[in-house]
Amino acid sequence: MIKKLFNQMLLTQVLSTMTVTLCMLIDSIMIGRFLGVDSMSAYGFSTPLLLVFAALGAMISAGIQVVCGKTVGRGDREGTDSCFSVSVFLIVVIAVVGMALILIFLRPLTTLLGAGKPGADNPVFDLTKDYIIGFILGAPAFLAAQIMVPYLQLGGCRTRLVVAVLAMTITDVVLDLLNVLVFHGGTLGMGLASSISYYVAFFIGIGYFLRKDCLFHFRRGLLQKEMGLQMLGSGMPSIINQVSTVLLVFLLNHILMGLAGSTGVAAYSVLTTVSNICFCVGAGIGAVALTLSALFYADQDRTSLHEVIRVMTRNCLLLCLPLTVLVLVAARPLVTLFLGSNVDAKELAVSGVRLFSLTLLVSTLNTSLKNYYLGTGRVRLSELISGLQNFCMPALFALLLSRLFGINGVWLCFVFGETVTLLLISLMVWRRKKRVTISTEAYSLLDDDFGAAPDKIFERVVETEADCVDISRAVCDFCEARGLDDRTSTLVGLCIEEMTLNIVTHGFTKDNRAHNVDVRLVLGDDANVIRIRDNCRHFDPTNYLELHQTLDPIAHIGIRMVMAMVREATYVNPLGLNNLTLVL
Repeated sequence: MIKKLFNQMLLTQVLSTMTVTLCMLIDSIMIGRFLGVDSMSAYGFSTPLLLVFAALGAMISAGIQVVCGKTVGRGDREGTDSCFSVSVFLIVVIAVVGMALILIFLRPLTTLLGAGKPGADNPVFDLTKDYIIGFILGAPAFLAAQIMVPYLQLGGCRTRLVVAVLAMTITDVVLDLLNVLVFHGGTLGMGLASSISYYVAFFIGIGYFLRKDCLFHFRRGLLQKEMGLQMLGSGMPSIINQVSTVLLVFLLNHILMGLAGSTGVAAYSVLTTVSNICFCVGAGIGAVALTLSALFYADQDRTSLHEVIRVMTRNCLLLCLPLTVLVLVAARPLVTLFLGSNVDAKELAVSGVRLFSLTLLVSTLNTSLKNYYLGTGRVRLSELISGLQNFCMPALFALLLSRLFGINGVWLCFVFGETVTLLLISLMVWRRKKRVTISTEAYSLLDDDFGAAPDKIFERVVETEADCVDISRAVCDFCEARGLDDRTSTLVGLCIEEMTLNIVTHGFTKDNRAHNVDVRLVLGDDANVIRIRDNCRHFDPTNYLELHQTLDPIAHIGIRMVMAMVREATYVNPLGLNNLTLVL
């Protein structure tokens, strides 16, 4: 089920990751093709500011994935609502304060970004300033769209995510074309087009939060400082990631200005945009790994966490190797989309894009491991990887290699930086395991005492009615072999048989999709816990009897019997999956 769920989430996560990147890509193409090198340089100088806002949104989004993933996984509805309320409050504050500060200090900020001082001989200054104005007006929707993504994923609204991204993309393309061909609004019009497209995505996404069955509710009484600190702490690796990226852009722009002037900066702007769209694959894999690892870590499910690493690594290989070949082959036509007939900038950018493509697989592995470690509570390790991957290693190699190979040395910094980062992660894993290994268990970095002992856990997949009977017998044998009395062993087997048979009989026949049920039993000192997870339509057995009261003594007898036998029953529906936990 994890493999299937991972793949289902991956497509929508990659597309939703593009909510920022697609607009940047479209703007880059339109600016490069229609507005010239000066405008392209202005866009490059504006990029760090866009990345700062993206960093703040990504920090809160990552915090949501970690904190809300755990509260949803535990069935903590108050904690889930608190996380949602605090995240909405933070986004509003960041948007209002950020817009005010940028508009007040717009001119010195434009100079600080590298666009120089205002003057008739420096058109790049005004072009940069205009783009910033156009973009900042869409900051509230830009930020809101980022935090909507994890909530829509957790709520199982993958189709709505796809629709929002497609609508945003189409809107941006249409408005950009109108700007360059009809209104001639320059870089200001480009920024406004992006802002409007963000609002389109926002209004599509917000429809879920107005539904009665929405998992998340804003409650002012749950605006807790502790929750905010917890979210920001969990999102800190993301902010380090983005801030590192901003610092690296500053450094490389400075090096390139010294080597090739604005032509070099324009080439780097193209490379940045191409890399952003390609990294959506890696970011998507990493985001899914983060969400699933947080859920399964809260459930102390070692087996599922190992499976998450296996599936994410497999996706890294299957997706990144073909993408690398595609970018190598298509580098020149890709660059031509942005720079048209500007020969000098094109040649520099083609070389950069080809060298960059060699980093795709390694970078995706680094990002996926970093997010997995964040989801499993290793925040400091995730922060370290973020700093190494996005600034320390590439900056070091850029300073060294640019002296030896010029601009190609700048492009090579990405290859060496990502490779050395992965090597450092592996060295840490090997030191911990005291041997060289590439096993899933080693890279999971789970403590030996994490979760229940393996001999206390029973796991099985149910796909047919016959499986329901077989698993009941197997569970009884499992319990008796571990010292449980006949009565307890029979009750455990009966609970599992009744609930799985109910799911297979009524859930598997509701549509034409393939379904299965994951059953997990954990024997503990204080209680025995059954977790039943299925990918059928939404069904909450804990409140089913309240909604379907009847005087018939045999109606719904299976569910009634199970609920009478258990001490506690908890139901949650994260990611569109039914999760029922029974404590005997």
